[in-house]
Amino acid sequence: MTSVTLPPVAWHAIEAFIVLNVLLGLVAYVTLLERKFAARMQSRIGPYYVGRPHGWLQPIADALKLMMKEDIVPTTSDRAVYNLAPIVFLVPCLLIFATIPFAPALGVADLNIGVLFFLAVSSLEIVGLFMGGWGSNNKYALLSAMRAVNQIISYDLPFIFAALVPVVLAGSMQMSAIVTAQHGLWFVAYPVIGQLAFVAFLVATLAAENRVPFDILEAESELVAGFRVEYSGMKFALIQLAEYAHMLGTSFLGALLFLGGWLGPGPAALGPFWLLLKAMVIFLLVTWVRWSFVRIRVDQILAISWKLLMPATLLLLLATGLVVATRGAGGG
Repeated sequence: MTSVTLPPVAWHAIEAFIVLNVLLGLVAYVTLLERKFAARMQSRIGPYYVGRPHGWLQPIADALKLMMKEDIVPTTSDRAVYNLAPIVFLVPCLLIFATIPFAPALGVADLNIGVLFFLAVSSLEIVGLFMGGWGSNNKYALLSAMRAVNQIISYDLPFIFAALVPVVLAGSMQMSAIVTAQHGLWFVAYPVIGQLAFVAFLVATLAAENRVPFDILEAESELVAGFRVEYSGMKFALIQLAEYAHMLGTSFLGALLFLGGWLGPGPAALGPFWLLLKAMVIFLLVTWVRWSFVRIRVDQILAISWKLLMPATLLLLLATGLVVATRGAGGG
């Protein structure tokens, strides 16, 4: 028998298809995890009846419900922009997973500029977000989109500076190389620098993902549902999918940069499990903050970024460069 050899492009397409479908299932059940986690914090049980005894089928039921809902388009909306916005919002949030390695040689593309690719692509979500607010022709949606421009751009710089600290410590932008450099010492445990960078990363993540106390983009008491207020059915589902995918991708990035990625006890085959576990720890940490604090004012949010977080992370990055120049890279 003759074996069929697939071209590299076909293999990459198969890998991307597998990652995409696993990601969709993971995102669906991450929503259930958050709802259960929040419920336990508030002495509730969360989703329970669909898939008893613990509501395991609730994400599937929610997806089917949204698929069957009517797609309502506002009469005065800019239909082209309005209809395209969810796709523009979703694509960058899924594309960031193309460069995330889940274990050595396990991933779609382990680029030598992987961190740069992630940071560049993930920031494109703001384009779809603003399109949704503008195209809806709704004052609440537009105000939410304008807040998004202020907030996300303000916190992108501290987020980038904090993410570059492990890059400088490892001497590489390739994510697998950054994980390899953490053998023996995760960067979150690097004296002083690691802890400060990780805290700054978490704060910037809260703001970038519009999580309390930085959720002014969709403050229910002011803007109903924010930039997505006019969306229904599958368009609303795509926006929700994009938000949770972006949050999940950022959690994976934090696990790779600060928590040693797939490094852990046991055989190498457990690597993807350790990476997923660490990403879930970051996700639940952000969720814990979300359900524990109250929203702060927009001027306070911007002041935290421009007056505190950005200069602090810039100084931290410069200090990291000085330490690496004097002591060597890779946590030495």
